[in-house]
This record gives sequence, structure tokens and C-alpha cells, in this order.
Amino acid sequence: MAKSKTDIGKLKPRYAFMLNPYSDIRLSKCPKCEKLTHLRKFALFIWIEGLGPLIQGKTCRYCSKCELIMAHQDELEAELIVGLQKIAPQAIGNDYFVVGTFDKKVWQGGLKNEENSAGAEIFNYLADFKEMLDLEVEPGGWYRE
Repeated sequence: MAKSKTDIGKLKPRYAFMLNPYSDIRLSKCPKCEKLTHLRKFALFIWIEGLGPLIQGKTCRYCSKCELIMAHQDELEAELIVGLQKIAPQAIGNDYFVVGTFDKKVWQGGLKNEENSAGAEIFNYLADFKEMLDLEVEPGGWYRE
């Protein structure tokens, strides 16, 4: 797969991503294939307006068949608030965009302040998402034909 002009990460694009904006709907089944999803931890690369990049470790729903990561918006934003309170409280509530996944080993090394942490070469360890999907929900009930 050729890299598109809009990819910012140096790694090959990987995974599809869906941000679930509904706090009352949980994705135990994949919306694409209906297969059961499982929990998996990802290092998400998030761009926050007025701050820049932030790498957030997040346990998300994952469909291995579709390679689809599903994050619940309310959970992600709650975790962002907790993290930003410590490093940049002025950025709480700013717009953000989940760009892709970050190399998990490098991210974990950065947490331990090892020498191989990303630093200025942060984009060398970023894989953009192949596809961004929207969750469309049709409320249950009776409908006229």
C-alpha cells in the first residue's frame, strides 16, 4: 500500500478506527462483521489543538478480523482530562483528533525514560489509520415502510 500525501507517520498505515460518540452504546460486536470484539491496549497518537501531539495509552474494543479499533469517546475524553491536568491544564476541552497508533515498545520505553524514547523523531514511530469510520446507529422500534 502506497503512503498517501496526507499520512504524517513514517510507519505503514495500519488499522481502521472508529470513535463511538454514544455513551449509552457499547461495542461488544464489530459493527462491520458482527464478530465479538475483545479488549486490547493501544498507544494512540492524538493531536490536541493548542498543545500538539500526545500519546495516550488506551484500552479499546478491537476486531481482529476487520483490524478495527473502537474507542468510546466518553472514556477517551475522561482519560485525556486526567492526563492533561498534570501536564497542560489549559488544553482541557480543546478540540482533538486521533491520528493513528504509536509503536508500543517505544511508547513504553518513553514512560520509563529510556534512551530509545522518541524525542524529535516522534513521527518515525507513528502509523496513521488506514481508514476512519463513523458509527451510525438506527434506534430500535417500529418503522413504517
